[in-house]
Amino acid sequence: MTAYKIAVLPGDGIGPDVTKEAVKVLEVLKKQDPTFDIVFEQFEWGSEYYLAHGHIMPEDGLDQLKNFDAILFGAVGDKRVPDEVTIWELIMPIRKNFQQYVNMRPIKRLAGIESPLKNEQPIDFMVFRENAEGEYSNIGGRLYQQHSQEMAIQNTVITKQGVERIAKYAFEYAQKNNKSKVTSATKSNAIIHSMKLWDEVVELVAKDYGDIELESNFIDALAAYFVLRPESFEVVIASNLFGDILTDLGAALVGGLGVSPSGNINPEGNFPSMFEAIHGSAPDIAGKGIANPIAQIWSAALMLNHLGREDLSTAIVDAIEQVIQEGNVLTPDLGGTSTTQEVGSAIAEKVLKLVEN
Repeated sequence: MTAYKIAVLPGDGIGPDVTKEAVKVLEVLKKQDPTFDIVFEQFEWGSEYYLAHGHIMPEDGLDQLKNFDAILFGAVGDKRVPDEVTIWELIMPIRKNFQQYVNMRPIKRLAGIESPLKNEQPIDFMVFRENAEGEYSNIGGRLYQQHSQEMAIQNTVITKQGVERIAKYAFEYAQKNNKSKVTSATKSNAIIHSMKLWDEVVELVAKDYGDIELESNFIDALAAYFVLRPESFEVVIASNLFGDILTDLGAALVGGLGVSPSGNINPEGNFPSMFEAIHGSAPDIAGKGIANPIAQIWSAALMLNHLGREDLSTAIVDAIEQVIQEGNVLTPDLGGTSTTQEVGSAIAEKVLKLVEN
């Protein structure tokens, strides 16, 4: 039996706390399931590393990571370090160099979670965000800084290949999971070059999947529909920025950022994929032991599914849902008084029972 090699990057703020709980749950599976083996190697890269060394990861950092089966990432961000350092010298190099062009974010209300919406219908859809180009490109600059005529240019990059591959991934997912509709986020009425190309390529891809409906909505209307009729969505595709914003809104509808996972996927498997909660480092609650570890534990479940262990992934999500439904061990963001560690342990115990049965 081959062990899965997982690189663990706890990062900043609450990252180490929630990542520790995700690893705890995976270790329970390793001890209980004789068909499952996993080996972790932890890398203490992040803001503290930057303050000590002047760079956020070693120059050969990507070389160190590339031979792992997957990466479990905590969070990044520290007020002592500029955001352009933490984002563009750690997360972005991993996503872009490892061609993790699919960002997948489930928007799913688990049993026991109250939504701020009055609508009690099930909310369960997947958002696929283009993760390698789009609005998050490092092309542009600033001129005449500190002068009255100061200006800034930030270019959006939309390529036919980039749109085609995220659209194909979304339609393939829809087909494999018996979904009947894919919704595309656009703004081609106002952004007439990049979003027109987006629309044209998505429509072209959709023709190869005649059994799946393509719905296209302008981003502003789509944000409203997320609130007014979230039950109507099955699969959503969006550009980098649009997807980022929509999934934070979606997370708010199903319990908040503390319960929302994500995966940065390299579909071809040429490089490791990376899994992380969609929340940030939350410096305001760092070190207080009250961060919700569910999003990170669920991200670990997405990782197992990606590695081919759907059975164990399902066990983790079922365990999370059972803990939430019981309502005895919850962090403050879900109305409880329990600590990060207590919630992680409760989920680990449920996983153990599920796997035993």
